[in-house]
Amino acid sequence: MDTSVKNYKAAAALFAGLFLAGCSTMDMGSNSAKTAATGSAGGANAQNANAQLEKCDKPLGTMAIIEDTSAPWYGILTGQYKLGSTVPVLKLLVQQSNCFVVVERGRGMTTMMGERALQDSGELRNRSNFGKGKMVAADYGLSPSITFTNNNAGGAGASVAGLLPGGFGSAIGALAGNMNSKEASTLLTVIDNRSGVQLAAAEGSATSMDFGALGRLVGSSAGGSLGGYSNTAEGKVIVAAFTDSYNNVVRAIRNYKQQTVAGGLGTGGNLAVQGDDDAPVAKKTVKKKKK
Repeated sequence: MDTSVKNYKAAAALFAGLFLAGCSTMDMGSNSAKTAATGSAGGANAQNANAQLEKCDKPLGTMAIIEDTSAPWYGILTGQYKLGSTVPVLKLLVQQSNCFVVVERGRGMTTMMGERALQDSGELRNRSNFGKGKMVAADYGLSPSITFTNNNAGGAGASVAGLLPGGFGSAIGALAGNMNSKEASTLLTVIDNRSGVQLAAAEGSATSMDFGALGRLVGSSAGGSLGGYSNTAEGKVIVAAFTDSYNNVVRAIRNYKQQTVAGGLGTGGNLAVQGDDDAPVAKKTVKKKKK
């Protein structure tokens, strides 16, 4: 068969695949729609969790997820990427790991306190049992941040275009040249809420190839459905990076060793500054002379 005919057939098959992908279907539980945080959790039981998620035999305490919505990374997440809070994803990962019991300290607190206000007003039934002393303390706080994200144009266009003739090669090259490599780096810190001491910190990262730009370029012909993937590609890679971060947190706490400071924590430390009369003085060991 003539080479040009083979090339045209290959190009036709590629475009057919793109247009067919634009057909609307409903697939509940679709694997293509899942992120690295998948499945469910009920108490200590987890279903269909990520097989790579680190787990604990028993919880080490209670944990609240504390997200700094005033941080620059959060503004980029919700503004530029149009993504929501990281808290629901982290709650799922933490509960599925069974390393901590999750307690609500986010937006759900508004509802919790509202119910207590209704109890105080007398509107709730007498046996509603929303009295004082029912809430569980958060032993630890988990604080997330996204330290780096990157969108780089891939170089796949030239290699794909080289396989196709004439106009097809140019068209495919333009499309493939808009593929993006998505990267995300995240950081999680664990804080002891009683003392304010940082107990653990862990970085995580993930990379994926985004074909969303390809979908945007052909969206007008394919019904626009392919372009929807570009709206979730950043989210998927960020979730994967947080999963990696949390796995590193679990590994760190499994090997946790308490830090100790001579004289006790928060008593001034052992790095003296000249002129500070209140600075702690290192005790000198005096050897007794033998008689």
